[in-house]
Amino acid sequence: MYSAMKSTGTLLGDIPVDGWIDRLSPVSVRPYLRLMRLDRPTGTWLLMLPGWWSIALGADRWPDLRLMLLFGIGALVMRGAGCTFNDIVDRDFDGRVARTAARPIPSGAVSPFQATLFLGLQLFVGLTILLQFNATSVVLGVASLALVFTYPFMKRITYWPQAWLGLTFNWGALLGWAATGAAAHPAPMLLYVGGFFWTLGYDTIYAHQDKEDDALIGVRSTALRLGAATPSWLVGFYALTIALLLLGGWTAGLSWAFYPLMLPAAAHLVWQIRTLDIDNSLGCLERFKSNRVFGLLVLMAILGGKLL
Repeated sequence: MYSAMKSTGTLLGDIPVDGWIDRLSPVSVRPYLRLMRLDRPTGTWLLMLPGWWSIALGADRWPDLRLMLLFGIGALVMRGAGCTFNDIVDRDFDGRVARTAARPIPSGAVSPFQATLFLGLQLFVGLTILLQFNATSVVLGVASLALVFTYPFMKRITYWPQAWLGLTFNWGALLGWAATGAAAHPAPMLLYVGGFFWTLGYDTIYAHQDKEDDALIGVRSTALRLGAATPSWLVGFYALTIALLLLGGWTAGLSWAFYPLMLPAAAHLVWQIRTLDIDNSLGCLERFKSNRVFGLLVLMAILGGKLL
């Protein structure tokens, strides 16, 4: 009943049409690039930025650009692996939701077996990148797989799968600090918890796109749990985000410049809440995507606190 694919503008469901994948890549490769969401980079940014925050915070002054590059590549690959695994697990649900029915597995462009082989390749590349870091980072990186591979099942058992995503997507805050070789410190944990509440907020906004279909097929989310009260909850989530990031910067000894530079980041979250219409799917998607801006503003604030 919900397998119809909606085409809106340049989208088929949630898949961009006539984008760079269609223009530049061979036909046989396109479904795999879409499995990785390479044409939708927001998730890669949101996975990468907490790691960049922590690398910048743990640096003596200017962050190690090699580490940041490796984290960027690792985020790209592991986000792709997470999406591939998620699509394997959720293939039956995705085929019943209009926004996701055109994805490679439910549409038949890639079989579950082919997707599993592709997942193995991505994990191998991710491991190769992880082994470039120190031993503590390797242990933390491997440990994160427990979160990655249990996340797709959370929507079946709890209305708070966004909380599990928060634990998963912000692991880079711990991993980045470890990769710098800095001594144990509360600052990365404060970044991690602050990022947790940030993810809880932005992924709740994202989940409002699917709330009607989710309710009908029995999938749970914070969008369904919080409903019309979502904006009030977002005030709490985002207030905790800013407070914990400020506390993390303070414990790390950032200079005075960090605090005024955080004001645009805080203002951006206020804008998200004040302009949010939870019944406007396109608006929810735009506000979700805008969190890349927030993450970059936080990074600029940390760099300012280090360098000024």
